[in-house]
Amino acid sequence: VADHLLHLTGSLLAVAFLTSFGSSMLYGYNLAVVNSPAVYIKDFYNKTVLSRNGTGLSGETLTLMYSLTVSVFAIGGLLGSLIVGMLVTRFGRKGTVVNTTVLVFIAGSLMGFSRICGSPEMVIFGRFITGIHSGISLSVVPMYLGEIAPKNLRGFLGLVPSIFIGTGVFAAQVLGLHELLGKEEHWPLFLSVVVVPTFIQLMLLPWFPESPRYLLIEKHNVHATITALKWYRAKCNIQAEIEEMQEEQRSLSSVQTLSVWKLLLDDTVRWQVLSVVVINIGMQLSGIDAIWFYTNDIFENAGIPAPEIQYTTAGTGVIEIIAGLIGCFTIEKLGRRPLMIGGFAMMGICSAGITLALILQAHLSFMRYISVCCVVGIIAGFCIGPAGVPFLITAELFKQSHRPAAYIVGGSLNWLSNFTVGFVFPFLQMSAGSYCYLVFATICLSVAVYVYIVIPETKNKTFMEISRMFSKKEAVLETQGLIHVDQLKLKKMNGYGGVEHTSLEFDSSSSVP
Repeated sequence: VADHLLHLTGSLLAVAFLTSFGSSMLYGYNLAVVNSPAVYIKDFYNKTVLSRNGTGLSGETLTLMYSLTVSVFAIGGLLGSLIVGMLVTRFGRKGTVVNTTVLVFIAGSLMGFSRICGSPEMVIFGRFITGIHSGISLSVVPMYLGEIAPKNLRGFLGLVPSIFIGTGVFAAQVLGLHELLGKEEHWPLFLSVVVVPTFIQLMLLPWFPESPRYLLIEKHNVHATITALKWYRAKCNIQAEIEEMQEEQRSLSSVQTLSVWKLLLDDTVRWQVLSVVVINIGMQLSGIDAIWFYTNDIFENAGIPAPEIQYTTAGTGVIEIIAGLIGCFTIEKLGRRPLMIGGFAMMGICSAGITLALILQAHLSFMRYISVCCVVGIIAGFCIGPAGVPFLITAELFKQSHRPAAYIVGGSLNWLSNFTVGFVFPFLQMSAGSYCYLVFATICLSVAVYVYIVIPETKNKTFMEISRMFSKKEAVLETQGLIHVDQLKLKKMNGYGGVEHTSLEFDSSSSVP
């Protein structure tokens, strides 16, 4: 690891920490924050409606209102992920992170003052706005970090956000303990404490430069690019890096950022698009949300005494952070594929294990502890690979003009699947009982197989090399090696829409190991 971390400059680390701390962490926090104060918030809804209409809410209506409070976050996230392409092209990568902090302040004040104003709508609307912010952040932070990182640190920096997502979940679980903000009178503060990390981010992040790739390829500002690269690189060859970006710029068929529709119709990148679709849907349908929302119930079934459950849940938060750190520090050594395949396989095996344990626990008492171990295994497997790598891979599989559209596709599918799981899982659990985890097991294992077959290893490669690996794959899959090599070269050049002689020079140089 030492030789990798030589290229790690203070500015790179600072930006990775600030963007993740002020944006990604909030996503994790908001996922878990609604878990512990549920009773108090429902109570507040009931009292408010009672004082307005003179009659309280029925149990069903209350549950519906609370489900809306929980899931409106995902609707906001979907909206955020759809507008992210427009924002990153208009404001730049860093500009988007900085400008969207205003959403957190609006949402925080809405949720924080909701009780004083006696307004349940403020809580729901506040959740919606935090959702929009999280939808934007979840896409833009990995994009920004992936673009400022040198190629041998892209994986390391790209997984920093996922550690902070784990930290956010953990923070929400710890602050929600009864001794801290888990008391009835504190819930508005508990929901709105997110403004603190964002404020820190807003104070510090504007001092750092924008993504050099954005400045050069989309803004054509060479001077600013050099300044930015001097910030983000140790004394290494800036010239070579600028040349590599310019070569990518020349190879882009259009300088304009592609729309999602064009991306889906572009058959030169169809395997990349399919891969982004599969891993983003797989990441959410792996059942991790179901585990997160329902850890308390699973632990209760396992016979852990009720007062201790909140501490056990917080314990799973520690596992997330540790697993995230393991992933972060091994990704440049092992590569992307082992983390994805291993993570999904582990989740699949543990999901099947939960089903087995739940069926057998009537006969064998020790099976209860097996189910707890499986929950831990699923969470650890998720945080090592599937939690962060999909967003990193989205940055790596595409060139500059396609990247924002790819993030829109990946992000929106991610949020849609997230919403679906949260909505469908309770019904699935009612109808399929303990067999519902077999559905998740199947999905996880299929994704692992897909990654194994289709996605090439992208560690330590430039964006050009990666897109070349895929065009080779296209050619091989289409022709099964029947076409003569010269025709293959020609075909490759046309696929790039680049200038012909540059492609040829590159061909000769890239074939030398």
